[in-house]
Amino acid sequence: MQEIIINIMNQFGYLGILLLIMIENVFPPIPSEVILCFGGFMTNSTNLTILGVIIASTIGSVLGAIILYFLGKILNKERLIKIISGKIGKVLRLKVKDIEKADYWFDTKGSKTVFFCRFIPIVRSLISIPAGMSEMPFWKFITLTTLGTTIWNTILTVLGSIMGENWYKVASFIDEYATITLIILVILFIIGTVYFYSKRSDAIKTRKIK
Repeated sequence: MQEIIINIMNQFGYLGILLLIMIENVFPPIPSEVILCFGGFMTNSTNLTILGVIIASTIGSVLGAIILYFLGKILNKERLIKIISGKIGKVLRLKVKDIEKADYWFDTKGSKTVFFCRFIPIVRSLISIPAGMSEMPFWKFITLTTLGTTIWNTILTVLGSIMGENWYKVASFIDEYATITLIILVILFIIGTVYFYSKRSDAIKTRKIK
C-alpha cells in the first residue's frame, strides 16, 4: 500500500496528493500520515512546496468529507427512524427516542465534534456521516472541516519536511497513535453500550414494579 501511494505521488504530484487524500477520507484504512509526511519530504527534493501540499491535501480532505456528508443526508433521521421502528429496531433493542436523543446531542455538540474529530484517525473521516444525518448546515460543516483538516495537514506536512529522509518515523508514530486511539474508542463504545442497556433494563424493571 505504502509503495503504491508513494509511486502515485511521485508521478502525479499535487493531483496525486489531492486524489489520495480524497480517497483516504472515504476509505479510512488508507494511511493519510504516509501521504502527508511523504508529501512534506518531497518538498525538499522536488518542485512541490509545503503550501502547495497543504492546499492540495486540504482540498482532497474537504471533497472526501463532502461525499460522506451527503451520504449521511441520504441516510437521514427520518429514514433511520423508519428502520428502527421495524424488525431491525427490535433486534437491536433501539427505540425512536434513542435516535432523537442522539440527534439532539449532535445538534448541540456537533460543531465541536466535527472540528476536534479531524485530529482523530479513522473517526476524522466517519464523523462526516452523522453530520449529514443531523442536517448540520452545509456552510458550518465545510468551515469546521476545512479548519480542522488544514491544521492536521499542516502539522504532518511540516513534520515530514523537517524530518526529511526520516519522514517515515513520523508516519509510524501517527500509526501507533491511530491504533491506540482506535482501541480506546472501542473500549469507550463497549462501556457506553453496557451502560446504555443497563440503564434501560433498570427503567424497564422499575416500570414493571409500578
